[in-house]
Amino acid sequence: MDLFSGLILITSVHLLAAASPGPDFVLVTQQTLKHGKKAGLLCSLGISLGLSVHIIYSALGLAAVIANSSTLLWGIKILGASYLFYLGIQGLRATSRNIDPQLSKENTRVVHNAEICMNSTQVESSIKTITKGFFCNALNPKAPIYFVALFTVVLSPELPNTHLIIYGTWLMVIQLVWFCLVTLLFSRPRIHLKFQQMGHWIDKVSGGAMILLGIKVLTSKLE
Repeated sequence: MDLFSGLILITSVHLLAAASPGPDFVLVTQQTLKHGKKAGLLCSLGISLGLSVHIIYSALGLAAVIANSSTLLWGIKILGASYLFYLGIQGLRATSRNIDPQLSKENTRVVHNAEICMNSTQVESSIKTITKGFFCNALNPKAPIYFVALFTVVLSPELPNTHLIIYGTWLMVIQLVWFCLVTLLFSRPRIHLKFQQMGHWIDKVSGGAMILLGIKVLTSKLE
């Protein structure tokens, strides 16, 4: 398969995979509604970087080994589910925040813009947000099987390393663009203010969804 045909194939498949509801989507939405556009974009970046973990081990041929090892898969399932439980508990413990529903549109813009101002404390917070997205994707136990299926179609022993790098980079770009679009949708001032007024309920619902996804990870078969 030539490079262009491979790009078309992985683009169509991965767009569907990225758009399907899952831990990544829940996390990006929750971070955007709770902390604003910047947090959602940073989380999207972390998720895209997490994808590099799966791409690297798939390129090395380890995805097939992992997918066919019940012990390794079980270990990844425990790690992935534990992380989802951790995120879920954080959400369930959220407390209410006082948001003035009478804020004017101008004040809404001021508040929204103030959230994206950078200082030394926010640098640390930004790193934590990126890390949160990274581990949410990197610990997805379904990824090895997905990448075995995807790369089996486009990879071959004679595939140049440059093509492999292009495929992997393009997958990360697709992932980043999709979740940035999700972030931009939920960070629109009117939508964001409405959700801010019931922010702790959003946290609790998102936390509950993360816990349910964690349970699903532990109880579902990956074959």
